Amino acid sequence: MAYQLYRNAALGNSLQVILDELIQSFLNTYRFCDNLWTFVLNDVEFREVTELTKVDEAKIVDCDGKNTGSNTTE
Repeated sequence: MAYQLYRNAALGNSLQVILDELIQSFLNTYRFCDNLWTFVLNDVEFREVTELTKVDEAKIVDCDGKNTGSNTTE
């Protein structure tokens, strides 16, 4: 399966480390419904190269890019 290749890559490992940190410190709530993840984070910092933005609350929504809403099967 494709997700196994991704999970064992450097990008997948980095994402896992970041998610573990979020869960321990910033994650307020999360949901998974109909292939849609929603994360609500508290006291978040977004960093650009020279800019830092702090927000009290941020919502991240993620969906499966392969699911286009059609009813076809593979």
